[in-house]
Amino acid sequence: MATHIESPATAHFQPFVASEAVLPEFTLRSVLVGVILGIVFGASSVYLALKVGLTVSASIPIAVLSITIFRALGKSSILENNMTQTIGSAGESVAAGVVFTVPALLLMGYALDLSRTTLTALTGGWLGVLLMIPLRRALIVREHGRLTYPEGTACAEVLIVGEKGGSQAKLVFGGFGLALLYKFLMSGLHLWKEYPEKALGKALPGATLSAEVSPELMGVGYIIGPRVAGIMLAGGALSYLVLIPTIVFFGSNLSEPLFPASKLIRDMSPSDVRTNFVLYIGAGAVATGGIISLARSLPMILSAFRAGVGGFKAAAATAVARTENDLPMNLVLGGAGLLWIILSAVIYFTAAELGFSLLAAAMIIAFGFFFVTVSSRITGEIGSSSNPISGMTVATILLTCLIFLAIGKVGIEARVVALSVGAVVCIAAAIGGATSQDLKTGFLVGATPRQQQIGLVIGVTTSALAIGWVLSFLNDSNTIYFPKEAPGYTAAATENRTVTLAGKTYCIHNVTEPVAGLLPGRYLINDAGQIRFVIDPGVGGIETRQLVETTGPIQGTDTGRTLRGLDDQTYRVVQVATSPEVTVEYLVDAQGQAHYRLDRRDLPYSAPKASLMKLIIDGILTQKLPWGLVLLGMFISITMELCGVAALPFAVGLYLPFSTSAAIFVGGFIRWLVDRQTGGAASEAEAEAGSGVLLSSGLIAGGSIGGLLLAALTVVAGGLLATLNVAEHFPALEHGAFSDAWAVAVFLLLGIGLYRIARSSPVGTKP
Repeated sequence: MATHIESPATAHFQPFVASEAVLPEFTLRSVLVGVILGIVFGASSVYLALKVGLTVSASIPIAVLSITIFRALGKSSILENNMTQTIGSAGESVAAGVVFTVPALLLMGYALDLSRTTLTALTGGWLGVLLMIPLRRALIVREHGRLTYPEGTACAEVLIVGEKGGSQAKLVFGGFGLALLYKFLMSGLHLWKEYPEKALGKALPGATLSAEVSPELMGVGYIIGPRVAGIMLAGGALSYLVLIPTIVFFGSNLSEPLFPASKLIRDMSPSDVRTNFVLYIGAGAVATGGIISLARSLPMILSAFRAGVGGFKAAAATAVARTENDLPMNLVLGGAGLLWIILSAVIYFTAAELGFSLLAAAMIIAFGFFFVTVSSRITGEIGSSSNPISGMTVATILLTCLIFLAIGKVGIEARVVALSVGAVVCIAAAIGGATSQDLKTGFLVGATPRQQQIGLVIGVTTSALAIGWVLSFLNDSNTIYFPKEAPGYTAAATENRTVTLAGKTYCIHNVTEPVAGLLPGRYLINDAGQIRFVIDPGVGGIETRQLVETTGPIQGTDTGRTLRGLDDQTYRVVQVATSPEVTVEYLVDAQGQAHYRLDRRDLPYSAPKASLMKLIIDGILTQKLPWGLVLLGMFISITMELCGVAALPFAVGLYLPFSTSAAIFVGGFIRWLVDRQTGGAASEAEAEAGSGVLLSSGLIAGGSIGGLLLAALTVVAGGLLATLNVAEHFPALEHGAFSDAWAVAVFLLLGIGLYRIARSSPVGTKP
């Protein structure tokens, strides 16, 4: 059983390590291990946030790994382990803030610039750490006994258990290895399909059931628990089993496209209906759910702000004891001033107006202080998992856009600046909440605040450098080119770079508002200025088909359709039955030779939160949204709140693919079974660091890193992966009559393993 930390009055509190004691803390190995683990968990958080729009806390898994690693290297102190988890946990928060906002640039029609992404992550992370320095005394020290900071308290208990000889790192390592193997067998060798799916057909046209049978999603479901997972699944059911079939039922007889779509509903697949209609409903629901979540916390926000102002005043005193030694206040003020100058310069390169740039940077500092304070206070009361970071970001962007609208700044440059304001504040708020948990852990175990704050700066810096690259890599490795035309529309190059396809060179044209049937995005144009291809991004892309080069004679059924290949030549589309269950379409020339195969393209990185931010910015500054659909989503969220159901997780489920919510629900259901068998957790540590949670953390990290490695292999050794594709030789594995059942069975087998381990192993046992 874990050691329980009580919450006495601050004046009588004694940390685990006394303030007079001097133990190794800020050591080279604690920093290096923290940086490495921070990059690993930060990268996995990018992958996860792009898929499902959320992340999970990394502090406890990193603390458990640190204990085991240092034990293997020799004796270590509890303060070293705390330093490692402090540095390492920064990666998850930076990843959340970046992924929730920055990919909106792609959806606005811009390229994803690595230097801009990295600079946004750095400035937001540094701002969050700086602002939490004076707030530590007000919220961590003074409010001890009232603000519990549940994850921080649980992490302290895990560190104390580890100091006394307990650890369960084998569960994290085991989950990591199992998920990595599972991912390779599924997505590398293709021994079973990743997206089993069943269309309900004539019984309910347009309705589909599916699941993304990935280990990281099962891990997420287990950690967030059965209630949130169930609410998310309910949102997905409304989307895929009610809204899409309803649109198909009433719209199939329409003779003209229904705004905002550009083609007839009867010609749409369920995914087309979702893209053209349901995503707007979902975005309206998510925005409203976030605002409701924020409004519910309004009294807490106001009290937190008052405490934050008091914290700045109190921070002027000089601390004497080691456990009260913070970085100096002049560093906070000087750092904030320097960040204001840096942000003003960066925004100036976008807006080209000095006054506007200074205003936007000042808004970042002001909103940053407000929401870092709010984030810290909320995590202290209800924990990081319930911290409405997306709601705070929505509020920031709403206020920013309204200010810009009032001063007449509504152009595309203003939209990019509004996103930049939201992005930096989002990252700062996420770091503020996570930093609070780390400082609470340090307060309980007897760490030196100054050393932790320096460690947080290091963790933010190294994670930001890695996370920007990971986001760009995932986007670039999954970006495709697909034929697109806009008759009568003549475009000019708007980027300096060019793209060469099949020996032909094209310029890039950015479309920032819908025009001539083109959605916002990046397009390839020829020398005559004609649109020839769309650059569909890997993050937030919408094209569900892709062209794959192939050769050889083809005999099949002519579909009567034509399509251009990547060589810009027009071909007949011929359908070939490769097995009783599988048909494949080829692009064939007049001599019957195939040049391209038309494959299904999965869209794993939907970036739901970034899509929401883009929707809000466009809705206010361009006023060209399908507001009827958005309002439907808003009233769905309000209805759920009136029914006593949390609107935000329901809205997220409505927005995400049903396959994602279904897989998460399986993990939540397993958690329900475990809690029912064991009677629930006896302490905060057992809730946050039990066997099931640690194994699930390993599943999340292993599945996410596995996805990153497979994406890297696709880029550097795509031919090798194609050779390893077992389903090419045994198509029944992915396309047979029992392929869906086979995939679900393997996923459930993984779930049974998670259930058995979570039920049988108590927290705090020795490895």
